[in-house]
Amino acid sequence: MTTATPSTAAEAAIALLQSKSLTTLVRQELERRILAGDIHPGDKLIENDIAAELNVSRGPVREAFRALEQAGLVRTEKNRGVFVRQVSLAEADEIYEVRAGFDELIGRLAAERASGSQVAELREIVARMRAAGLAGSVDDYYPLNVRFHDRLAEFTGNRTLVSAYRRLINELHLYRRETLARGHGSIPTSTAEHAAIVEAIAAHDADLAGRLLYEHVMRSRRRLHEALDAPSPPAPDPQTSPT
Repeated sequence: MTTATPSTAAEAAIALLQSKSLTTLVRQELERRILAGDIHPGDKLIENDIAAELNVSRGPVREAFRALEQAGLVRTEKNRGVFVRQVSLAEADEIYEVRAGFDELIGRLAAERASGSQVAELREIVARMRAAGLAGSVDDYYPLNVRFHDRLAEFTGNRTLVSAYRRLINELHLYRRETLARGHGSIPTSTAEHAAIVEAIAAHDADLAGRLLYEHVMRSRRRLHEALDAPSPPAPDPQTSPT
């Protein structure tokens, strides 16, 4: 049996680390594009094209696809390829119901465990959400909304809960962005709900924080239906639109 020399072993370890790092970078970039709406539900992800565009080999792209599938953002179809996942409205309704249960637990645990500095961070996020809402900027508001709920989950200190919650949330991202984009008038209401949740957590009121988060999710589901039922805003007239 041949034993690798120290230098060979070190080179292999470096190559492995580089591959892992590239996979992470590719996954993060594709996830960013999907969640930003740059890549749409149902779009096919072509391995060769992405590898060429990002200037990496196909291996990290293939591994990134697997990670995105585990995260619930893409699906692999045999003999057809990899596609951005499409979630039906019926599936979204079911996910919202499960998410409401998760969020109620997150609210209770965060109220019991969040530190003063963590509460201050949540208040800062809400302040930025309020500013984005006043500016009418969905592009600024949306990532803050995502960050608020993700940090809240992290503040429970329960890694199993955070992992399960993130996968569930990924499946709702596209619908949630649509809710905000078509129903941006609901942003002030949503921001007020976030502010009330933070104050319940600051007061260490587990019952109230859990209830507010549960109600917030169910109202979000209702706003989703209202946004999808509303007509899409008319496209701007190119003759009158500013250049």
